[in-house]
Amino acid sequence: MASKENQSQGQPVNLSSLPIPQLTSIKNQLTQELQHLTNSFSQLRAAQSKFRDCINSIKNGIEKEEKKEGASILVPLTPSLYVPGKLASTETVLVDIGTGFFLEKTPPAARQFYTSKVDELGKNLKDIEKIVQGKQGNLNVVEDDAKGGGGNG
Repeated sequence: MASKENQSQGQPVNLSSLPIPQLTSIKNQLTQELQHLTNSFSQLRAAQSKFRDCINSIKNGIEKEEKKEGASILVPLTPSLYVPGKLASTETVLVDIGTGFFLEKTPPAARQFYTSKVDELGKNLKDIEKIVQGKQGNLNVVEDDAKGGGGNG
């Protein structure tokens, strides 16, 4: 049971004492973790961009020109697809809070909501970036040790 506790505490391992098959296994695991983290990073970056687009839509669509109800607008369905529409209200907007739920908010409150999401994702992206750099460093060490021949077995 003590060995399991030591493993969960992340005790350092002398890589030069490990056989090549075990080094290869560690390398593969680190590579998979890096791929997963990189995909997560990309998805968070895309979400952050989407929230920034929402902020710009509010600024440019309602607040900037002080449009009136019934004004013709372009409604963004995707970053590159817009459909024509009519502005139903300038007092409130619908805010997508996730999983198909929407809240009615004033434009300034909606902007604040999306700004807080952008900031939160920014912090998460910094955290993931640090983890990726650490894993990449670990992978480089394992690859260097594997090239050196590993342990005797």
